[in-house]
Amino acid sequence: MFETICAMAAALFGFGSRIVTDADLQRVYEQAKTPYKYGVVLRGAGGDMVDCPQVFRHRGRWYMTYIRFDGAGYDTWLAESPDLLAWKPLGRILSRRAGRWDAEQVAGFTSLHDPRWGGSAALAKHAGRYWLTYVGGALKGYETDPLSIGVASTTNPASAHEWQREDRPVLSPADADARRWERLTLYKSCVVHDRHRRLGAPYVMYYNAKSQNGHERIGMAISDDMRTWRRYGTDPVIDNGSGISGDPQVVRMGDLWVMFYFGAFWRPGAFDTFAVSRDLVNWRKWTGPDLVAPSEPWDRTYAHKPWLIRHRGVTYHFYCAVGDEGRVIALATSKDLRSKPARR
Repeated sequence: MFETICAMAAALFGFGSRIVTDADLQRVYEQAKTPYKYGVVLRGAGGDMVDCPQVFRHRGRWYMTYIRFDGAGYDTWLAESPDLLAWKPLGRILSRRAGRWDAEQVAGFTSLHDPRWGGSAALAKHAGRYWLTYVGGALKGYETDPLSIGVASTTNPASAHEWQREDRPVLSPADADARRWERLTLYKSCVVHDRHRRLGAPYVMYYNAKSQNGHERIGMAISDDMRTWRRYGTDPVIDNGSGISGDPQVVRMGDLWVMFYFGAFWRPGAFDTFAVSRDLVNWRKWTGPDLVAPSEPWDRTYAHKPWLIRHRGVTYHFYCAVGDEGRVIALATSKDLRSKPARR
């Protein structure tokens, strides 16, 4: 019925290229589903909590940025792997800076990943440098409000060294143009390079944000230079009515844009799901089975905060798991790899 209505609307109003059909959603699900839980792949040292994995490939090696909470605040770390399964921490890439706006929170997320599903998984450069965005804040504690978004860059993303940061946040809940749904805290962001400049700029950021009522939604901003950002649109692009919709990752799957994100508390628990778009602005949400959800001792509380890549015909779904091992990073896959070595 939905597809019939969409077809009629397209004929009347000429926006057929923007329609996402039931078949499109199912096609994405078949590519992204990861029913085989490989298990925990990264733990924090000394009981520290680790979170928000993002994976990229650089000069034939796999790397993961992730964030660590040590009881006082966040910092950002780098790990390395030969095969996407065994991970070795290399060291810190963003440290807290006393007396600055990011004195107690600095949670980083690499930008400009190759968006192609099954592509290189490499990071692209802008102005000769690699970039990340990060959540920063001046107060101690677990994600203590308010939090803003900053940017940093480097010439070598595969080395555990401090990335060079801009002096001030690029987006803040205190900005004069902050929208009603983002006036308390800004959270994790994902930046993609749109070579066609569909929205008037080459760089598009998606991020979740919170208002005073605690409800988190996902919205957009755009940039010409990675340093100066302007908000796009008035309303969020993902809003599930209550709870949390957060931690977006955007990829290009054929002719579709796909946003993986996590949901929490608008139905029980925390879980990973997705939405699909043809124009980067209008997103249709999947309502079928979760991509990952609690089922094992290590993720029985939460299974959420997705990062998915497709490599050699296998989908690897890294996520934050909370259960009997604390807050750790786990992996689920589209094929059972528990007894088989992964191909590089």
